[in-house]
Amino acid sequence: QVQLVESGGGFVQSGGSLRLSCAASGSIFSAYIMAWYRQAPGEQRELVARIFNSGVTKYADSVKGRFTISRDNAKNTVYLQMNSLKPEDTAVYYCHAATALTIEASRYWGQGTQVTVSS
Repeated sequence: QVQLVESGGGFVQSGGSLRLSCAASGSIFSAYIMAWYRQAPGEQRELVARIFNSGVTKYADSVKGRFTISRDNAKNTVYLQMNSLKPEDTAVYYCHAATALTIEASRYWGQGTQVTVSS
């Protein structure tokens, strides 16, 4: 079992930057595949970025070159650095942890943090 708490969301103008943090507790953080998802009003939740235990990363095409996911296993924290933000990045951002990328894997969600980008 793992608990996830996001922070760092807020309001920013187009072109600005924000850094999201997700603090994990309750289990061995380094064993989890960590990810950030987002959900805009009326839209499905979508994968933004993922980081594996090895440090390998994967990004949605819409954020490549602008967002960077990283993890600090010593601090049980995963980050999402968001630069050159656009109004279409406006969404609730959720931290996600999984033991594997299989149907049987255990998966956990944070409560979400709102990011609003004005034009």
